[in-house]
Order: sequence, then C-alpha cells, then structure tokens
Amino acid sequence: MSRRETKFYLKAMVIGLFLVILFGYGIYEVWNYAIGPRILISTPASGIAVSESLISIEGQVKNGKEISLNDRPIVVDQAGNFSEKVLLSYGYNVLMLKAEDRFGKTTEQKLEIVYK
Repeated sequence: MSRRETKFYLKAMVIGLFLVILFGYGIYEVWNYAIGPRILISTPASGIAVSESLISIEGQVKNGKEISLNDRPIVVDQAGNFSEKVLLSYGYNVLMLKAEDRFGKTTEQKLEIVYK
C-alpha cells in the first residue's frame, strides 16, 4: 500500500468516525423529545400511609413544558424540579400529576396516599 493510499484511508476513517458520532448524537438528542415528557416523583412514594395532613410532593419533570397537580399548574425550576405542598383529606387520596411537552404529548402519573 502506498503512502497516498494510506492517507486516503486514514482521512476516510476519520470522516466516517466523525459522521457516526454526529449521527449518534443527533439520535440521542431527538430520542428525548420523541418519547415525550416523563415525571419522576422522589417523595412521597405511592401507596404510603401518612399521619400528617400537609405533605410535600417533590420530583422532577423531564422534557416537559408544563406540569399540573389535579389540573392545577405547579411551578417548575430550570432543571425541571418541582415541590408542591398538598393538604390531604382524611382517608384515601388520589393525586394526578400531568405533564405536557412543547409538541403536545402528555403523560400522567397517579399518586395514592392514605391519611390516617
């Protein structure tokens, strides 16, 4: 193999590698928007029993433009973190979190809490 052929193959491999990395990064970025918003609740866990009527619901929304708790908008910081205080009624409580992204895709997550 001549020196000229070696340079050609080396250039082709570098350009090919660059294109593969660029394509992979593009897929990675588009994938987050294609799957829609996600709601991650850190506290409290669904199905728990609590002894206090005022609780704090904390978590994070990913790829969401807005989020609501029982159809009431809640504030989200730049990183997607939220914290909302909720007053529970005695007995079984169902709280619905709903997130929507900028393309109109929505997701819901149900949180069930028993106040004793």
